Amino acid sequence: MTGARQIDIEATGRDATTAIQSAIDEISAHGGGRVSLLAGEHVAGGLILRGGVELNLGQGALLRPIPDYEAYRETTVRVIAEKSNRGMIVARDAENVRITGPGRIESGGEHFITGDDASVGTFVPAEFRPRVIVLEGCRNLVLDGFRVTGSPMWTLHLADCEDIVIRNVTIENDRRLPNTDGMVLDACRRVLVEDCAISTADDGICLKTSAGPDGKAIGTCEDVTVRRASVSSLSCALKLGTESFGDFNNIVFEDCRVSRSNRGLGLFSRDGGHMRNIRFSRIEVDCRETPDGFWGSGEALTVTVVDRRPERSAGAVENLLVEEITGRMEGAINLVCASPAGIRNVAFRAITLAQAPGPLGTGLRYDLRPTFADIAPSAESEGRANAWTRGADGRIVGLLDYPGGMPAIFLKGVGDLSARDVAVKRPAILPDGWNAKDIVEELT
Repeated sequence: MTGARQIDIEATGRDATTAIQSAIDEISAHGGGRVSLLAGEHVAGGLILRGGVELNLGQGALLRPIPDYEAYRETTVRVIAEKSNRGMIVARDAENVRITGPGRIESGGEHFITGDDASVGTFVPAEFRPRVIVLEGCRNLVLDGFRVTGSPMWTLHLADCEDIVIRNVTIENDRRLPNTDGMVLDACRRVLVEDCAISTADDGICLKTSAGPDGKAIGTCEDVTVRRASVSSLSCALKLGTESFGDFNNIVFEDCRVSRSNRGLGLFSRDGGHMRNIRFSRIEVDCRETPDGFWGSGEALTVTVVDRRPERSAGAVENLLVEEITGRMEGAINLVCASPAGIRNVAFRAITLAQAPGPLGTGLRYDLRPTFADIAPSAESEGRANAWTRGADGRIVGLLDYPGGMPAIFLKGVGDLSARDVAVKRPAILPDGWNAKDIVEELT
C-alpha cells in the first residue's frame, strides 16, 4: 500500500468489531494504509473493507468471526448464493483493497451444521450461512498469504471484480459440508491465481457468471490464469460453471495438482453464457468415487451442456484444449451435450491416465446434474434443492447409465474432437459394469 498510516490492533479475545471497523474507516479516510491484527485471538462480526486499505493478519493472528448469521446483517451483498446474502468480510465498489497474511481466519463452519445425512454422505447445512470474504464490484485487489479454515459456505467470492492477484492463500474446509467452495471467481476479469492450496467438500477453484436481482448476468469472466494450485475437492477441483449467465473467454489452468478429488476438471454450461478459448495444461489428477449425494464420481474431465431452465438455452462450449494431463481416475472422461448449443472444437493432447475400479460403484453412471429438477424439486420429492433429488423410481435424478457400461471416454453431442497421444490404461480384466470399448460415442 502507498499510504503511510498503520493501525495495530491488539488481540483481546472479545468482540472487537467496532475497533477493527473504526480503524479501517480511519485509514481509508486518510488516503489508505494498513490495519494490522496482532498475534492472538480477534473476535468480530461483519467487517466492511474500504478503498486503499490493507487488512493484515499478522504472524500468530487469529480472526474468529462470530458464528451467527445475524452478526452479518450490516454486511449484505448483492449476489445471493444458496440463500446467503451476507459475508463475514465484504467490500463493495472499492479500489486498491488488500487482505494479507500470514495469520488465519477460523470461520466456524461447525456452528452451521444441523444434521448428518449419511445416505448421501454429507452434513445437513443450516438454511442461512454467511460466506467468509465477498468482494463485489472492486478493482485492483490483492489477497496474499493468509489461511482460512472451516468456512460455513463459499470461502472467497469475488463478483464483478477486475485486476486481481490471489497468491499463497490456503483454504481448509470440512470435507462433508456442502457449498463450501474454496474460491469463486464470479464474472471477474484480468485475474491471476497462483500457488494456492485448497481442500474442501465442494468446488475448489470455480469460475462463474451469476445473475443479479434482475435475472441478467452480472458480467463476463475473462482473461483468468490459475497456475501452480494444489486442490483437493469432493466436487470439481478446477471448474467453470454451473452459474453461467454471462460468457467465459480466455481461461487457463496450468501446472496444477488435483488430489483426493471427485472430479478433476470441469465445464458446466447451463444458463446461456458461452465458454470459449479454455485451456487445461500440465495437470496431475487423482479422482476418486464419492457417494451419490456429491455431483459426479471419479471423472478426470467432465464437460456437460444442459438446458436446465425451460425459458433459457445453455451456451456453447467452443475451443477447448486439454493437454498434458496425467494421473488416475475411478470414473471416466465425459463430454455430453444435451442442448442444441453444442460442444465444438475440442482437442486432447498428451493425456496419460490410469482408470481403476472404485469401492462404491458410483462411477459407473454419468451425471448431468444440476438439472431443472435440482432447481425446483417438487414438494413430494426427497432431496435437497441444488444438490440431489430422488425420482419415483428411487434413483437420483440426473444420474444415467452409460450405454453398455463405463468406457474410458464417453461422448455425446460433441463436434470436431481431435486427439493425439491419448492413452487410458484400463485393467486387463474389466470389472463388472465396464464397457469393453475404450471410447463410446452415443448418437443424439
